[in-house]
Amino acid sequence: MALTGRTALLAALGSLPVGILAPSWTGMLAVNAPLSLAILCDYALAAPVRTLRFTRSGDTTVRLGDAAEVQLTVTNTSRRRLRAQLRDAWPPSSWSSGTERRASRHTLTIPAGEQRRLVTVLRPTRRGDRQAERITVRSYGPLGLAARQGQHRAPWTVRVLPPFTSRKHLPSRLARLRELDGRTSVLTRGEGTEFDSLRAYVPGDDTRSIDWRATARQSAVAVRTWRPERDRHILIVLDTGRTSAGRVGDVPRLDASMDATLLLTALAMRAGDRVSLLAYDRQVRARVQGRTASGNVLGTVINTLATLEPELIETDARGLSNAALTDAPRGSLIVLLTTLEAAPIEEGLLPVLPQLTQRHTVLVAAVSDPRIEEMANARGTVDSVYDAAAAGQAQADRRRTADRLRRHGVVVVDTTPDNLAPALADTYLALKAAGRL
Repeated sequence: MALTGRTALLAALGSLPVGILAPSWTGMLAVNAPLSLAILCDYALAAPVRTLRFTRSGDTTVRLGDAAEVQLTVTNTSRRRLRAQLRDAWPPSSWSSGTERRASRHTLTIPAGEQRRLVTVLRPTRRGDRQAERITVRSYGPLGLAARQGQHRAPWTVRVLPPFTSRKHLPSRLARLRELDGRTSVLTRGEGTEFDSLRAYVPGDDTRSIDWRATARQSAVAVRTWRPERDRHILIVLDTGRTSAGRVGDVPRLDASMDATLLLTALAMRAGDRVSLLAYDRQVRARVQGRTASGNVLGTVINTLATLEPELIETDARGLSNAALTDAPRGSLIVLLTTLEAAPIEEGLLPVLPQLTQRHTVLVAAVSDPRIEEMANARGTVDSVYDAAAAGQAQADRRRTADRLRRHGVVVVDTTPDNLAPALADTYLALKAAGRL
């Protein structure tokens, strides 16, 4: 039996004359018979908690930053009116502030045999699965002097998906894709294998595109135009090792890589290419097999990335390379989202690069820290000069690492978290325009 604040106040007031003889609540109630009887009667009239029934409904998925509503239906199966306070507990990361967390507390009155529906609004602050915890109910008697308390469980899971903030860049990239596909009057030049038409040579055209037979039949030099190929295979590899856990700005590197993955996946689907996903550090953490454009690959990728977290271990580059070679058919585009730190690249990736570049086009995308650029431009104090020197050294190291990758035939994208997704999409479109896919 739980005593309320009202009970405590009445007990204290009623037992002041004998407070010395009865210092505890039990003693106070023992010398105050009328109050004790009222409390016992109030407790007896409180609706039982054990017989309550709970069912849930509502949202099962929500994007990070958006709100989800979960309904909890409470059924009072007893013969007494339920007057209660209820707490619908969820993990702390289910809300962004203490004010929103207090919204999980409800006051309700349910007549015998009836039910009420309560709504708890979640606004998660992290990706992953949020599971409902215990439901705590405190049932009060008619006088509010005593209460019964108990706990129940009503399982429910809300999956928090990546926010996909880069989707705002998708319309402009789709417009460029339509140009490459010949859906507008703009013809693209490149080394694709789907022949489109002949046109007159203009300075700057690739001489390998000259059609010598057609040129011999007319007075002007003719060149072939091409349409980018469709149904190519794109394998996106996420490095989930320790370097992906580092925060750049307000987000981990892995989250910025996920956002770029989603934009590239959406764009490649529209281009008719097949997209696969591989997340790896020392073992496969997630895998989505290649599908055609008709499949809901974007939804599958989003759902897969929702629960993916970085691992605080060093990535096994050789194992990553073997897994990529297993998943990617010959002639694929392998997009590796990783770091450009010198040690992991030189000791891990460079020794296995020839195996990848021999069979595939390889693109390495990395997140740079905008704070480094700010430090490099800082002047005015002795500390800022030292910071600028350190930042300049870090930038030089990244450039040297990127140059070493390029000498192995790797395409490198190195930019800030906000620019990574559009820069990666632009590079993909440039590769299609150049006929390298």
